Amino acid sequence: MSLFQNILIIVILIIGAGFLSLTEIALAGARKVKLKILAEAGDDRAQKVLDLQAQSADFFAASQIGLNAVAILGGILGEAAFRPYFVTLIDRFYVGPWTDSIGFALSFTLVTSLFILFADLMPKRLAMIAPEKIAVAVINPIQVFIIICKPLAWIINAIANMLFRLFKVNTIRDDNITFADISAVMDAGAQAGVLQKQEHHFIENVFELEERNVPSSMTTRENVVYFTLKESEASIRQKLAEYPYSKFLVCSENIDDVIGYIDAKDILVRILNNQSLLQLNENTIRTVLTIPDSLTLSELLDRFRSTREKFAVVINEYALVVGVITLSDIMITVMGDWVIPIEADQQIFKRDNNSWLIEGSTPIEDMKHALEIDEMPDEENYETLAGFMMVQLRKIPRPADSVIFGGYKFEVVDVDHFKIDQLLVTRLLERPEEPQSTPEE
Repeated sequence: MSLFQNILIIVILIIGAGFLSLTEIALAGARKVKLKILAEAGDDRAQKVLDLQAQSADFFAASQIGLNAVAILGGILGEAAFRPYFVTLIDRFYVGPWTDSIGFALSFTLVTSLFILFADLMPKRLAMIAPEKIAVAVINPIQVFIIICKPLAWIINAIANMLFRLFKVNTIRDDNITFADISAVMDAGAQAGVLQKQEHHFIENVFELEERNVPSSMTTRENVVYFTLKESEASIRQKLAEYPYSKFLVCSENIDDVIGYIDAKDILVRILNNQSLLQLNENTIRTVLTIPDSLTLSELLDRFRSTREKFAVVINEYALVVGVITLSDIMITVMGDWVIPIEADQQIFKRDNNSWLIEGSTPIEDMKHALEIDEMPDEENYETLAGFMMVQLRKIPRPADSVIFGGYKFEVVDVDHFKIDQLLVTRLLERPEEPQSTPEE
């Protein structure tokens, strides 16, 4: 054959190999979510791609048959077509026993480079840019190619399956989407500007509802405002004026003897109707939802939805009240500072770029967000920053006790009746991997 004919055949082989490489990466990289959207929009080709991904053994066998056959044939034709011309060119500068070998090496290098560039590298990079669009575009011709190669592909697949079974290799693809996958997509969207910073923060907090327990967002026992059955009218009016809550617990004598709760608007109605507040009775006391402190916020949302309540009492395993929680508390957990008034007390106060004053009752998840810490040690053993200090110190903390972890120093600043009120958190230049406790003697 002439040089032109050889070049023409090699170009055709490169185009064929490039098509197979393009198709292989596109079909492997096409995301099922986008393909399902296209299929639901009425594109039958997208459904064909999904079916092929589910049963991809025949395609990959046919693809490898085509790619290897084209590469071998291209090498044979290329070497025979170009070597004589390279030998003639070399004879002008060198005459010796190595002329043929040099000509072979140059022709081999040229053909291999052409195949790598135009049949492998460029098609695969193009396929990675828009795998779903390319997969949908090439699905019909590739199915014809699979049918042509099916007899040989069947034999190759049978041998491959036998070897997989022999070495106990699981070939079933796991398409389950984890939180880590979704988080990675959200991070990519935030970096690309598709998600705004606050939107990214909201979505992360929504997923955290599955992991955060009720105590991380509740009003703790010592901060719960409640009425007793013998509460005086003056005391009721004073509490209504002092605390801007919409619901108040009603207890028999102490907080652990919960009877129900009363809505502030019911008391307001009695005041407007000039009725006495001295007696809290069944007409005003409502049945309160009682939940264990082991529930997650996501499970509590389901309870609120099924009972149509927005207020619940949290009890521990000893049937003692540990706090109360409302639907608004969950919304604040999700929305954060966007629903908290600026003038409200903040649990985390940033002093400068490297130090923070943080209340001991701050939920550990809020602290992790503020300090950009991914994981705390033994998180399952505590809910708050005070709990973290007690677990690490293995004692009731005192002022000046400190723990070093994750490049931060957590130092107790104020303790009130064994309760950690406030800590000073300082960023360190060096970041120890293990927590270090330094109790003050």
